[in-house]
Amino acid sequence: MNVFVTGGAGFIGANVAADHLARGDTVTVFDNLSRAGTRGNLDWLRQRAGGRLRFVQGDIRDASALQAALASGTDVVYHLAAQVAVTTSVADPREDFEINALGTFNVLEAVRARAPEAIVLYASTNKVYGGMEDVVVEEGPSSYRYRDFPHGIPEDRLLDFHSPYGCSKGAGDQYVRDYARIYGLRTVVMRQSCIYGTRQFGVEDQGWVAHFCISARLGRPITIYGDGKQARDVLWIDDLVAAYRAAIEHIDVAAGSIYNVGGGPGNTVSIWREFAPRLERLAGREIEVTYGPWRPGDQPVYVSDVRRAERDLGWRPTTSFDEGLARLWAWVDANPHLFDAFAVPKAG
Repeated sequence: MNVFVTGGAGFIGANVAADHLARGDTVTVFDNLSRAGTRGNLDWLRQRAGGRLRFVQGDIRDASALQAALASGTDVVYHLAAQVAVTTSVADPREDFEINALGTFNVLEAVRARAPEAIVLYASTNKVYGGMEDVVVEEGPSSYRYRDFPHGIPEDRLLDFHSPYGCSKGAGDQYVRDYARIYGLRTVVMRQSCIYGTRQFGVEDQGWVAHFCISARLGRPITIYGDGKQARDVLWIDDLVAAYRAAIEHIDVAAGSIYNVGGGPGNTVSIWREFAPRLERLAGREIEVTYGPWRPGDQPVYVSDVRRAERDLGWRPTTSFDEGLARLWAWVDANPHLFDAFAVPKAG
């Protein structure tokens, strides 16, 4: 296949590109290389490319650059480029809008003009559901949990965009869905939960699992906002890539559809109360943290109901959090030089 990946040098994009390269596909990476770690990820991909990797340095806000880079006959377009932090969106809502909303529109228009038969996979977010203040949340000794959603939040949950980030990603989410209905594009929306894995250069406001591992390994400070009982379903990167692949293989069913893609109830962990003992076992020491106030819009719990993806695509998470965390820690522990080159900043 001929594959086009916006944000292809980022964490998810690099793993997607590497998977396709390993399968013998030709990959175009379109990335502005603005995020920490992207240049290293691009070098890593080039070492595995065997001449089948094309890199275009560009920005999804530039519609003409996108159309010039996207070749006719492209089979799959992954739209993964994004502004990814809620805090950054609050500080600079215009840039957030231009990247996430306008950028997604530009990608769709490029596909419509240049490769209308391509499958389009869009990385959306569970933040489109907002704070879900009406959902009853119970507090346990080490985590929060839903009272009435044992399988997690389903795709028919009402949308309630909260924060400029939620609005911009939600606008992209709905544009991608509607281009399937209005223009017949074969689009699939993936509302993703907390994705973690190798090649992830996590920062305080995004990629928290990797951020905690990197900080613990390098002795950097960790701040927990809130009480640390906030619960999230986490998904290992290879399982996300498998979900993308399943959507492509079942595109006759998936086209025009939306899927919640996360670890589900079986891979839910509180961000510090339940995570800390695991991390301390891997690090071999106690890890000191400081606490700060709750951040605006921070959900006490979010868990994805992934049963629609299982029913339609035959997909389910296969990597337990303990297994995935051990693999992530091993990668961080073996590659401290990747993180010494820059101080992991607070996004925004």
